[in-house]
Amino acid sequence: MTAQDILAKLIAFDTVSRNTNLPLIEWVEEYLTEHGVASHRVYDETGEKANLIATIGPKDAPGIILSGHVDVVPVDGQPWSTDPFRATVIDGRLYGRGSSDMKGFCACVLAAVPEMTAADLATPLHILLSYDEEVGCIGVRGAIREIVDWPVKPRACIVGEPTMMQVVLGHKTKRSIRVTVRGKTGHSSLAPTYVNAVEYAARLTVFISDMGRELAATGAVDPLYDVGHTTAHVGMLHGGTQLNIVPDEAVFDFEFRAIREDDADAMVEGVKTYARETLEPAMQAVAPETGIDFHTISEVDGLDTAPDAEVVSFTKSLAQRNDHAKVAFGTEGGLFQTMADIPTVVIGPGDIGRAHKADEYITLDEIAAGSAFLSRLIDRCRA
Repeated sequence: MTAQDILAKLIAFDTVSRNTNLPLIEWVEEYLTEHGVASHRVYDETGEKANLIATIGPKDAPGIILSGHVDVVPVDGQPWSTDPFRATVIDGRLYGRGSSDMKGFCACVLAAVPEMTAADLATPLHILLSYDEEVGCIGVRGAIREIVDWPVKPRACIVGEPTMMQVVLGHKTKRSIRVTVRGKTGHSSLAPTYVNAVEYAARLTVFISDMGRELAATGAVDPLYDVGHTTAHVGMLHGGTQLNIVPDEAVFDFEFRAIREDDADAMVEGVKTYARETLEPAMQAVAPETGIDFHTISEVDGLDTAPDAEVVSFTKSLAQRNDHAKVAFGTEGGLFQTMADIPTVVIGPGDIGRAHKADEYITLDEIAAGSAFLSRLIDRCRA
């Protein structure tokens, strides 16, 4: 099967993160078995989702991980011109959910399996397909915990997110938090005797926004990023039912995206300290049962690989280009670095600018470029 054939198969599985991915995993297992490759699953706690790991080549040598997630974002409410779960080729573009992000890379890897098995590999290649990347890089953590216990540590990891085959050596750390403000309700004519949850949510929102402005004005800067400084952002705020009722609850979500020089966890703690030491005392002086609760939505560890690292020069030679970049979007790459100390880069076919929107596509030329990259990798891994 060609990479295009396999991509069509993968797109046909509706692996939106809210769904199980097991039918896709089963199909890949059968495909690998046909080519004499053993694989195993690393399940989540529900048993409804799983990572899949397969190794081709010797077991006693440091290998290279080829990592890709198979979950995709929803298509609900998006004005697709084609069926998002059916690969459709028009004018050299293959349309379908996940075509760029990132089933295209996964298809290239799987299509290269016959070439991998036919080669006399001295450096093993480890195929890793993960789940729930799109909701906080959740699934791959279980697989990495297993990899940490392997007797031979992998020498490198290539995460195949869409970068137009440019080597990416960094992305920001991200912390996403949900805040629930618990007030005390009553008639608005007596508002001072109650606790307005929307008001205190707004005060905390302004505090977070002020942190972001300070970071932009005086914080550290990494010029490789489009936005070179750490950012603070409040994305949603909901509260209240109607004007003459003091709202007893408000909920908002915020995030920090931090460059290497800044500590995202310390900034989250700063927000919590302001809520605990400044806002809650004022709220509880009126109604002791009120307060502010924090819930972590997701944590994405940043990636920061040195430009002179071996994995960077190695993948540049495979990509046949000398440039590198850092990107605004998060990936699983940072977890390989922080959890397992595995040198990691991000490189893959397709364009992240087409991801998460209607009519997502990858070009046939981009698929071919991904396959050519993997063929050069296999040649370099031969005995």
